Amino acid sequence: MFVMIFVNDLWSVNDIPHWMEHAGRGEDFLGLADTVFPCFLFVMGMSVPFAIERRYAKGLSGESTVGHILSRTLALLLMGVFIVNSEAGMSSGSGYSLPVYRLLMVGAFICVWNRYPAAGSVNRRRLYLLLKLAGILVLLCLAVTFRDARGGVFGARWWGILGLIGWSYMLCALIYVFTRDRLKYLIPVWIALAVMCITGSDMNEASGGEALLSLPRPNFYSELQGILHTGNGALPAFTLGGVILSVLSARYAHLLPGRKKLMAVAAMSGALLIAGIISHRFWIVSKLSETPTWLFYITALAIALYAIIYVLVEKGKARWFSVIKPAGTATLTTYIIPYAAYSLGGIFGVRLPDWFTHGTLSIVNCICFSLAMIWIAWLLGRIHIKLKI
Repeated sequence: MFVMIFVNDLWSVNDIPHWMEHAGRGEDFLGLADTVFPCFLFVMGMSVPFAIERRYAKGLSGESTVGHILSRTLALLLMGVFIVNSEAGMSSGSGYSLPVYRLLMVGAFICVWNRYPAAGSVNRRRLYLLLKLAGILVLLCLAVTFRDARGGVFGARWWGILGLIGWSYMLCALIYVFTRDRLKYLIPVWIALAVMCITGSDMNEASGGEALLSLPRPNFYSELQGILHTGNGALPAFTLGGVILSVLSARYAHLLPGRKKLMAVAAMSGALLIAGIISHRFWIVSKLSETPTWLFYITALAIALYAIIYVLVEKGKARWFSVIKPAGTATLTTYIIPYAAYSLGGIFGVRLPDWFTHGTLSIVNCICFSLAMIWIAWLLGRIHIKLKI
């Protein structure tokens, strides 16, 4: 989350190294910004088995768990849609500015999805209900009155980052509900998603420039992909890869001593790295195109980072991360706070001096901004403002 806020803030500065940015469409390049989102999907996948098994341990039914998955997905989709519409600009015909839209949006998100403290009285319960209803009404008003820079109305567009997270979460969480920790099912599904990515991604020019599987449209296969919102399979593959790593860790970690455990993780990461190197001969590495090379490289990276953090925690170094801990305990709050910060800056005309938005100091600027957003999320949590879906 810290790195995600950091790379999302790079738009506000200048003269930054290219390796920190997103690669352009068709560019055979992997920037820092291209690694954050898939790593987040992987980490989200790692949490899925623990979250679902915890529900079963509490005696909750499979039906209630499916309902919980669907409600969380709906929340992510709705938030993603509202955010992505704001990225299309704002027409003066809307009656309010883009910063006002985003401030109202963030406020409504908090009202609807805040984790309110336990209600000790009827009046408090009524207050929480009124806040949720007010948030829903604000979102409805924003959706009805919104007009983008070209006069277009509110729509799903491309769902946004939160929406993509929602679709991947739903698919992989439902897969786990029906397979549980049975690797004989989970691994073949991951392989199927990887094959989908391999066959559906355009190859490089030297290899013909077309996908291995190019079916005339419309066809059942592409329609099914649209219904399930799998894309070419890369995004749910990241999430399911995290699910599999958690299952492997929970099942076999206690059977292996520390050195052999790390060797096993290194072997998995190395195998995926080799797969990435081989696939790089036929596909570029591209986040925008969601190529197999991107899938294999980032999955290898995510597993390696997991191993590094695991070792640090085992050696008692977890306190190193305490400065950014709120990003892990109030993740969704941390993600939306920057939208309010940018909006307040726009309303009050806050402008940083040029010397702080160019070169090396611009990177310091983004680091400071990322830390500030995380600490603000912590402060909000202290007054019981914390998004929970």
